Amino acid sequence: MKAYAYITAKQTQWALNRGISLTGSKGDKGRLAYTPELNQNLFEPLSVDTRKCFEQGDGGEISGNPAKMQAVHSSSALGVNVFQYWQNIGQVSVIASACGFCQKENTVSEKIVFEEKYSVDDDVNQFPKSPNIDVVFHNNNSAQFKRFAVECKFSEAYGSQKHYGLKPAYLKLLQLWSDIPNLYDFAKSISPDENFIYLHSAQLIKHILGLKRRFGKSGFKLLYLWYDVLGKDGAIHQDEIYKFSGIAKADGIQLNAMSYQELILVLSSEYGQEHTTYTKYLSERYL
Repeated sequence: MKAYAYITAKQTQWALNRGISLTGSKGDKGRLAYTPELNQNLFEPLSVDTRKCFEQGDGGEISGNPAKMQAVHSSSALGVNVFQYWQNIGQVSVIASACGFCQKENTVSEKIVFEEKYSVDDDVNQFPKSPNIDVVFHNNNSAQFKRFAVECKFSEAYGSQKHYGLKPAYLKLLQLWSDIPNLYDFAKSISPDENFIYLHSAQLIKHILGLKRRFGKSGFKLLYLWYDVLGKDGAIHQDEIYKFSGIAKADGIQLNAMSYQELILVLSSEYGQEHTTYTKYLSERYL
């Protein structure tokens, strides 16, 4: 079974096992993969702050009927299910350390923001929209790294959508590229068309440029958090991740990768007794 079909089937079965009758993307039309109510697809309802983040984002994740986030295979729903819990209980540093951003005793992270934007340039004609980063940890002023950023991928990484490289305007931002020559050469090689199958490397490069412009090359860390699958699709995806990570690290960019399964296992083993309901939900649904 192909990766996208496997993830969708697994999440559909999760819903059916809980007595959730799924609907299509257009009600009675389309694949039956959407929960009738958004909260049925979430561990906890969206907080006021989280909802505001998604309303201000460009993805339209919570608009429409059904909303994109109501899809059982939704990447945004998975991100909310993993990260929002720690924001709600005021223990952001726990999930930051579980992601490998910092040591367990480190408490630099103060809050989590979803769908945050960092522009690469002030020219709104050339860059009318800034990339939306899925999850961003805001750290205190004393921290070396001002932001921990997470690009989250679930089923969409294995979809049929074609990935495009960078538009010429990005490649003309020579000052931003000056100290990351390896990424610059790679960016030129994937434009206009990506040469990876599953990793959308141009999207990651945009995040790097936006964060670098705001905080400098040494002022942030970036994590690629992806859903692993058995078989050829997962193996190709992993190879692409490691190839890109090597290029970024050669330029001194703090970029790491972790699978959702790895993260959930860390959370379950280290915090399962204290946060049983949360870790049980993640394990039963996503492992």
